[in-house]
Amino acid sequence: MSFPITLALATFCCIIMSAFVDAQSGGFSINLVHRDSEGSPFYNPKETPARRVGNAGRRSIGRVHRFSHMLHLNSSRSISDPSDPDARLTANNGEYLVNISLGTPPFPIVAIADTGSDIIWTQCKPCTDCYKQDAPLFDPKSSSSYRTVSCSSNACNSLQSEGSSCSSDGSVCEYQVSYGDQSHTQGDVAAETLTLESKTGNPVALPKTVIGCGHDNAGTFSPKGSGIVGLGGGPASLVSQLGSSIGGKFSYCMVPYAAAKPTSTMNFGTNAVVSGNGVLSTPLISDPSQPTFYFLQLEAVSVGSKKIAFQGSSIGGSGNIIIDSGTTLTLVPTDFFSQLSDAVETQVTGGTKTSDPEGFFSLCYVPDSSLKLPPVTAHFKGADVVLTSDNIFIQVNDKVVCLAFYANDQLSIYGNVAQQNFLIGYDLPKQTLSFKPTDCTNT
Repeated sequence: MSFPITLALATFCCIIMSAFVDAQSGGFSINLVHRDSEGSPFYNPKETPARRVGNAGRRSIGRVHRFSHMLHLNSSRSISDPSDPDARLTANNGEYLVNISLGTPPFPIVAIADTGSDIIWTQCKPCTDCYKQDAPLFDPKSSSSYRTVSCSSNACNSLQSEGSSCSSDGSVCEYQVSYGDQSHTQGDVAAETLTLESKTGNPVALPKTVIGCGHDNAGTFSPKGSGIVGLGGGPASLVSQLGSSIGGKFSYCMVPYAAAKPTSTMNFGTNAVVSGNGVLSTPLISDPSQPTFYFLQLEAVSVGSKKIAFQGSSIGGSGNIIIDSGTTLTLVPTDFFSQLSDAVETQVTGGTKTSDPEGFFSLCYVPDSSLKLPPVTAHFKGADVVLTSDNIFIQVNDKVVCLAFYANDQLSIYGNVAQQNFLIGYDLPKQTLSFKPTDCTNT
């Protein structure tokens, strides 16, 4: 999605004041709102459930295109090819939204929370070339805490050359982010107060957070979105800027799509610790050349007694699959998908096989009281994660459920359907990722 951005961690390690840590007892939690829920500005009441799920699946493929662009993987088909059915996908196609505010006084923004991105950015006045946005634009002149970052600052100097430049007069550090579908955002690098709406009702103010204030933003961005909050592993992300104040820990717990509760929870610091009975941990694999992504080693998937070895993508050093909260489906190589789909179909009993109303998914059933699904286990290195039916199948409407895996040979991604009703904890200093089966509607 973006050019690689490398910031000196020491530049930002003290961004969050110690008073903030003390006030929050080292941790806090926020709500994540699914973009297709009624509380989201993206919600379209005219769309059928099948269309929403189909669109979510297509957005999953769109993220592969974006991630492949970032990883410089070769594709047999141009990302921006107009014949590509996914070329219409918007660049800001993550699945979860977060309510934030920027500036002093706080200016509300609904941004996409994206674990596949690093930089935090929003559209800003004045716009030299901006996409249409329904909500008002952030005006830095109205904020008493807004400060541009100078080209001579350590922060700007620590940006790699392809991620930063100087303004024409040489006074202001500028950023540029380019997306796989040729969309882009560029503008000033600035330090600003970012405020998160915590679940306790007490806003969490993060002073001097480094953001991108976009003055030139164009492409396939949706007018419903106001920007992106990057939650990836790169140094410019919100997670990395929080740094030692949260002990390098964050977690989330996603409610199933069919749950009555529309919001999921994201935790930081002490609130993010995953412990107790049932916790399974696997190495979180870093790739210094691609710090944005969170890589895992998936060794196999078992369907009943049939164990299918997983090769995955040749990425991330020893990692072969990316775990991503913003991708709906689990994307796997075609050969592996064929074996998995055949194993599931062979072992399903009851129900009636049918076709997807939207023509996107390949293995679907009309569920009834006789439908029984085989047990499925994802064998990560050191962690055998037993999946439930809600992790394996996605309900496209009241009458049809479909296998929530999809064939893709560019990149392997462990999507959020497979993560639902698990507390997923990231411990960056220890380089571990933990799974704990959890009723996420109670978080």
